Amino acid sequence: MMTGLGRRDLLKLAGIGGLVFASGLRGASPAQAADTAKQEDFYFLQLSDSHWGFAGAPNPDAAITLPKTVDTVNSLDVKPDFIVFTGDLTHNTNDDAERRRRMNQFRDIVGKLRVKDLRFLPGEHDASLDLGAVYKEIFGPSYYSFDHKGIHFIGLDNVSDPGSKLGEEQLAWLGKDLAGRDKNGKIVVFTHRPLFDLYPEWDWATADGAQAVALLLPFTNVTVFYGHIHQENHHMTGHIPHHSAKSLIFPLPAPGSVPKRVPVAWNPAQPYSGLGFRSVDAELAKGEYAITEYPVVR
Repeated sequence: MMTGLGRRDLLKLAGIGGLVFASGLRGASPAQAADTAKQEDFYFLQLSDSHWGFAGAPNPDAAITLPKTVDTVNSLDVKPDFIVFTGDLTHNTNDDAERRRRMNQFRDIVGKLRVKDLRFLPGEHDASLDLGAVYKEIFGPSYYSFDHKGIHFIGLDNVSDPGSKLGEEQLAWLGKDLAGRDKNGKIVVFTHRPLFDLYPEWDWATADGAQAVALLLPFTNVTVFYGHIHQENHHMTGHIPHHSAKSLIFPLPAPGSVPKRVPVAWNPAQPYSGLGFRSVDAELAKGEYAITEYPVVR
């Protein structure tokens, strides 16, 4: 069980994209509840859209935001079981050597996290220009799955294909990964782009995301966490909830709220406005979980 991580500790998580506390996501049958009750509760961190290498007016503190986040996570008395970065680890560049340099710098910075298990997904800034070649060289496979304390986790790559697609090969892999799994088992999916059409005009969609959702819909306990849009957003596809994480670099405007997708201007009076972190508390007895967003505390 988690102990010692109170609300005050959560508020110290300045600039972190998301915090998840899990004891079983979404509903569960009485039998499953009994099984899960025997399992050890845990929490993990989701960080997203750090855009290492970015420099500009939308975040004059860009060079210190990520190292500051690492220090904040390391100051926690209770460490997360794992940390997942859901894409745009680095800011895009046409220079292959510079892309590799930024990814190595990012790896070295987050390597200081005092958490054994770090997991990564690419964003389009990391992977779309070279089909993910440098990303895979440094961080390994761009999609994968793993199991942790009763939950099946799936990381999907919807950015390496410049057409904003998962692609036939990955969809076939997903089908095989899900084949034979308990339809009531708990599944968490991580992506960078949303799997649904949030706002395709701004590239806030996955061209074949509906096919992935169709593969997931037969399962009753699925939750999707993604990044890319640099803001909080909640959406349902059938019974599947999708939750976006805030960014570590700058916020973006609400879908379609302005003619052009540009970063929200830096406000010196409220320098971290639009950046923040989320706690997700799973309440197994109620068969639900609550998401709470907190502002960055400076």
